[in-house]
Amino acid sequence: MIVLHPTVAVLAGAVILALIVGGVALLVAGWRARTEAGAAVAGRDALEGLLSAAPMQPVVVRPDGAVEMAPRVADWLGLSATPTYLQELDAAGWGIESAEAQGLVHDLTACQRSARGFVRTVHARGGGRTLTAQGERRGDAVIIWFYDSTATEGEMRRLRGEFNGLSDAFEALTGLVEAAPLPMWYRDPDLRLAMVNSAYVTAVEGGDAADVVGRGVELVEGSGQGGPAAGAAAAQGAGRPQSRVLPATIGGARRSLMIHDVPLPIGGVAGYAIDIEELEQSHARERRFADAQRAMLDRLSAGVAQFARDRSLVFCNQPFRRMFAMRREWLADRPEFDRVMERMREANRVPEVRDFPGWKAERRGWFVQAEGAIEENWHLPGGTHLRVVAQQLPDGGLMLIFEDRTEQVQLASARDTLLRVRTATFDNLFEALGVFSADGRLQLWNNRFRALWDVEEEFLSAHPRVDAIAEKVAPKLANPRRARQIAELVRVATAERQQRAGHISLSDGRHFEFAAVPLPDGNALFTMLDITDSRAMEQALRDRNDALEAADRVKTQFVANMSYELRTPLTSISGFAEMLHGGYAGEMSTDAIGYLDAILDSVERLGLLIDDVLDLTSTGTGARPLEKGDIDVGAVARAAADAVRGSAKRHHVELAVEIQRSAGRLTGDARRIREVVEHLLRHALSASRARGRVLLHVDGNAKAARIVVSDDGAGMSPEAVARAFDRFAQEGVAAAGERALGLGLPLAKQFVEAHGGTIQLVSEPGQGSLVTVELPRR
Repeated sequence: MIVLHPTVAVLAGAVILALIVGGVALLVAGWRARTEAGAAVAGRDALEGLLSAAPMQPVVVRPDGAVEMAPRVADWLGLSATPTYLQELDAAGWGIESAEAQGLVHDLTACQRSARGFVRTVHARGGGRTLTAQGERRGDAVIIWFYDSTATEGEMRRLRGEFNGLSDAFEALTGLVEAAPLPMWYRDPDLRLAMVNSAYVTAVEGGDAADVVGRGVELVEGSGQGGPAAGAAAAQGAGRPQSRVLPATIGGARRSLMIHDVPLPIGGVAGYAIDIEELEQSHARERRFADAQRAMLDRLSAGVAQFARDRSLVFCNQPFRRMFAMRREWLADRPEFDRVMERMREANRVPEVRDFPGWKAERRGWFVQAEGAIEENWHLPGGTHLRVVAQQLPDGGLMLIFEDRTEQVQLASARDTLLRVRTATFDNLFEALGVFSADGRLQLWNNRFRALWDVEEEFLSAHPRVDAIAEKVAPKLANPRRARQIAELVRVATAERQQRAGHISLSDGRHFEFAAVPLPDGNALFTMLDITDSRAMEQALRDRNDALEAADRVKTQFVANMSYELRTPLTSISGFAEMLHGGYAGEMSTDAIGYLDAILDSVERLGLLIDDVLDLTSTGTGARPLEKGDIDVGAVARAAADAVRGSAKRHHVELAVEIQRSAGRLTGDARRIREVVEHLLRHALSASRARGRVLLHVDGNAKAARIVVSDDGAGMSPEAVARAFDRFAQEGVAAAGERALGLGLPLAKQFVEAHGGTIQLVSEPGQGSLVTVELPRR
């Protein structure tokens, strides 16, 4: 047994311990290195797997021409083996189209020389694969990353097609906006004008779109909250379209525009304006028409009620309210159709029916009636008859018209009675009557008509034409050819609507008066009246009148002859009396002179009466016509006053003459007008009291001359005034003791009327008389 020294043992233990520690350290280091190596291998494998699965695969081209290519790239390019040198790739043409290969080689060379990267799309020759090559230089090597963009290219082609389509649509939309006839614009997110179309430029009278956008010319007026951008701000804030009506001046005219602002997803706001001026005017006209229509309906006698689509009462006129006893306050709540019908039933203004709800439901169906108007007749309690018309309105509403036909029904009943009475009267008239229609056919006739022409009832019942009737009755006429006159009169009455009459004689000696009268309904009434007896009486009266006219002519001639015969001794009496009054037979006593004055007055009055009688007889027979000429009215009146001045002086009557310059001149017979004035003055002198006053006043105007003669005598009674101008009813004045009127006033009236003038007498008892004559200038 070996015994070690303690020191040696310690050293050996220390060495062994160091060896153990060293071994353990080596084991730990080895384990750590192994772990790190495994992690590195795993990381490399993960990187290789990630690289192999990456969509982009590298090809490294080194300066010496060595090539490192990922297997997937070789597969994409359709290469049979993975090349290791650039010459092999060039020889294989890179597996792509030749033109694309040349371009890729050119890009690779440029990248090697100038480190300029490149991107190129190439197509593999074999499988039709599309690859995107992106090259860059890293250090001395060039890395070309290949990416299989076959699917992406298809998507890009699709997107490119969509882009082209959208571009075309955008261009079309832009052209449409530009060509739109209404102003359109676009505001950016700050609500400033960014784009406008040509219609906008034209509306604001701008130069072009750029000028309008640059100056920010707004289409509509206003500022602040009601400004042109207020609607755009509201649309942008609410996120939905806004519309409003604003005024604008376009082309110098005031217009109303409907402005629409539409928010866009990009933050801006598009807008367009529609000119609604004509629409507004149309709405105004429609409102005015509706108001006028309702005002007109209020004036109708028929009741009218209009219901809306929801069956509420929207309008009723005054006759409707009166007819159904409805208060305006109740109607103001727009009651529903059923409530209106119930209120009508309460007023006892609907027909009495057993099932009122069912009856009401049937009337409610009028709202959905297919087409056309519905008409009913309602017989109400109390004998009232209503005609009801229901007309569906275009807007789904309903209009009801209630016409009170009670009076018409009563009138129809009365008409039937009158027709029966007329028929009975028609058949029993003495006249022969026939009614012909517009085509000349006989429609009605009475028994007298048939008996007069002695025709068969069967012939008349066939309603023959008037030509056939005229031909049948021609042999019964005294002159058969006059039968055509009957047909002509009926034609004139029916076609020309003119009345004609005539006489006709029958062969048996009877005479008839016939007439054709147009009737309101287009027919004509033909009447024949037997005037045989009246014809005989007329002939007898004509013969008697001829005898009376002959006797009157003899009387007139006798009066004229006697008047001339009486004038001869009257002239001698007047002459001798004037000689005695002048003192040719010696000095006369006062009493004798008074007697001579009386003789002269009587002679003068008798001469005047003879002249009046001659005037009446000669003027009435036309023996002395008017001799018209231009005369001075004032001069003629003054001459007449001078002629009677002596008589006025003898009777102690004041004669006042007032002749105005307006009397003027006129066309007439100067002698007759003078006689008119003399007759009026002599009448006034004869009616005046002693110391009385007679006034002659003459004036005129542009159309006529006026002569006024007045006196302050006893006046005349109304009966005397009524007979004053009647030459055959001269019974004197009303006051006792006055002189007779004589023929002066009738002669004056006769001469005045011969000149186309008028004469008027006004008188009252105790107030005198006033005679006014007006003579036209022409």
